[in-house]
Amino acid sequence: MAAAVDEAFRTDWGQIVATLIRITGDWDLAEEATQDAFAQALAKWPRDGVPRRPGAWLTTAARNRALDRLRRDAVGAAKLRELAVHPPIPSDQHDITDDRLRLIFTCCHPALALDAQVALTLRTLAGLSVAEIARAFLVSESTLAKRLVRAKKKIRHAGIPYRVPPAHLLPERTPAVLAVLYLLFSEGYAATTGAELVRRPLTTEAVRLARLLHRLMPDEPEAAGLLALMLFHGSRFATRVVDGELVPLEEQDRSRWDAAAIAEAETLLDAALRRSRSGSLARPGPYQVQAAIAACHATAPTAADTDWRQIAVLYGTLREVTPSPVVALNQAVAVGMAYGPEVGLALTDGLRDELAGYPLLPAVRADLLRRLGRTSEAADAYREAIERAATEPERRYLRRRLSSLPLLSS
Repeated sequence: MAAAVDEAFRTDWGQIVATLIRITGDWDLAEEATQDAFAQALAKWPRDGVPRRPGAWLTTAARNRALDRLRRDAVGAAKLRELAVHPPIPSDQHDITDDRLRLIFTCCHPALALDAQVALTLRTLAGLSVAEIARAFLVSESTLAKRLVRAKKKIRHAGIPYRVPPAHLLPERTPAVLAVLYLLFSEGYAATTGAELVRRPLTTEAVRLARLLHRLMPDEPEAAGLLALMLFHGSRFATRVVDGELVPLEEQDRSRWDAAAIAEAETLLDAALRRSRSGSLARPGPYQVQAAIAACHATAPTAADTDWRQIAVLYGTLREVTPSPVVALNQAVAVGMAYGPEVGLALTDGLRDELAGYPLLPAVRADLLRRLGRTSEAADAYREAIERAATEPERRYLRRRLSSLPLLSS
């Protein structure tokens, strides 16, 4: 029964919270009432059975809990009277009626700092824990928690409306909305913690919202680029984890990749790149560049056919658009594949100070050292990577890599 509640949390949390925010206008109350609803499910479903529509059951329970809280509170009673006179309008001028998309645009109001926008949306929409979001931002939990509190206060005090903004205001929120959707997808594609590497409900929700955003902004190249990026990555879902084991890209069965998703992504990316070239900047944005990198992998008939030199060039372009040590690490991997592991290792070691504590750094070093035949150093790097890995499938994969090294000389 706990598994049923856990599945409902993954699939329905964001919709329930978004609905309650629309109804009550109170972010904290929406989250607390939703948490209470899941607690009720844990208590009642083992006795009464899982409802036919778990999401509807949880939404009703959360709504009732929120309204009960409002009735007991003087300020809440005033809110109830206001709702009775001015009920929430379920649609807007864009005909985008999805509460979750409205929630993203509300969180991504320009009055909030970009990191607060992204963190707030991941917390309220995806139900990610403070610890999970803090890991994604490479900050402490206390720092992230303070950002969330400040963001909620600012929304409340500034009276930021809960809606998709008018068309002329969309561009100022677009970067944050794209970042939110990408982090939501990324957390589902490669979870930052837990027993499972993949959290499919998060990726499904991210793709669904990315499609809505693309429909809302059909001429925005980065919206199309992001959707293409998600589809390229999502095309490999069936082969990334097999029987609970992580399968590296070069070992995946490419005949099982989703050809329809790859074709759709190629069409989206081509159209986005044409728009970018004809625009004032005449340069693709970061999501289009990342989609182009993903396309190099997705369209290569075999791992040996992968154009690593082109990927290395594209990562160089991405570093110019969005400088980041993580992007630099990915470029180092590509350079190592294109020009040899010694070159890649030199670039990787140059990032050790900037990426101190980053869990993927020792895994990258271990692979490069293994390819160079430096077995003892590779073993040490694999052990460090195992200690830092956040999910069990990653740890099992790294242990297999470690155990496959030639026996160390005594």
